[in-house]
Amino acid sequence: MTNTPITLSIAGSDSGGGAGIQADIKAISATGGYACTVITATTAQNTLGVTDVHAIPLDHIAAQLDAVFTDLNVQAVKIGMLANAEIIQLIARKLRQYQPKHIVLDPVMVATSGDLLLQQTAIQTLIDELLPLATLITPNLPEAATLLNTNVPGSEQAIRELIPALQQLPTKAVLLKGGHLESLPDSNDWLITNGDVQTFTTPRIDTQNTHGTGCTLSSAIASYLAQGADLTSAVQQAKDYLTGAIVASNQLQIGQGHGPVHHFYQWQR
Repeated sequence: MTNTPITLSIAGSDSGGGAGIQADIKAISATGGYACTVITATTAQNTLGVTDVHAIPLDHIAAQLDAVFTDLNVQAVKIGMLANAEIIQLIARKLRQYQPKHIVLDPVMVATSGDLLLQQTAIQTLIDELLPLATLITPNLPEAATLLNTNVPGSEQAIRELIPALQQLPTKAVLLKGGHLESLPDSNDWLITNGDVQTFTTPRIDTQNTHGTGCTLSSAIASYLAQGADLTSAVQQAKDYLTGAIVASNQLQIGQGHGPVHHFYQWQR
C-alpha cells in the first residue's frame, strides 16, 4: 500500500465556505490528496466581504500543529491567512522543528473584496521568517507590490520589470499571479526562480465567481507536490484544475457578491 499524500493547510476559516480553510480542503481533496488543517483565525465572511476577524490564541495554534505533525505523515504544507506577527513567528518555529518536504506560502494580505487581512507590521516578519522556508510563494499583483514596497504593476511590461526584484526575495521560487491585470485577454502567471522565468497562460474567464481562487491554486499546487510532482508540473496541473473550477463556477448560485469557484466540477458535470 502506498502512503496517502497528505497536505496540511495552515490558514483562516471562511464562514462563507468559498476561501480559506474551506477552499483548501475542497481543492486538496478534489486533486487527489488528503487534507488536514491548522486554523489560525476565524472570519465572519461571505461573498460580499469580511466583517470580523478573530485570531486563534497562540497556544492553541501550537497544539494543533503538534497534534498534526506528531501523527500524520505530512508531505506538503500550504500556508494562507496569518493575522499577525506573533502567529507568523510561531508557524515558522514549528515548521523549522518539523521540516515538511514542501511549503507553499500564499501571502494572503488582501481579500477579493479588498479587505486587508494581514496587519502592516506583520509583513516584514512574513518576509524574514517564512519566505526562507518556502518551496514556493504565490502572490498576486497587489501582494507582490506589498512585498516589494512598490506600486501595483498595471501592464505586462511593468510586471517584467518587477521580476528581478522578486528574484531577490529570500525564497526558492515565486509564482506571480497576473489575474488582476484585466486589460489582457489571457490570465498569465509567471513561475520565477533565480535563473528562469516560465509563463503559464489560460484564457481569461468572464465571471464574478472568483472568491477563493488564490487559496484554491496554492492548495492544489501543494497537493500535487505531496503526490510527487515537480514544481513546474504541480503549477501547471493546479492552474488547469483552477481554470476548470472557474469555468464551472457559474453552475453555482452562492451569495450576492463574488461567489466561489466550483471545486468539484469534475465530479458534478
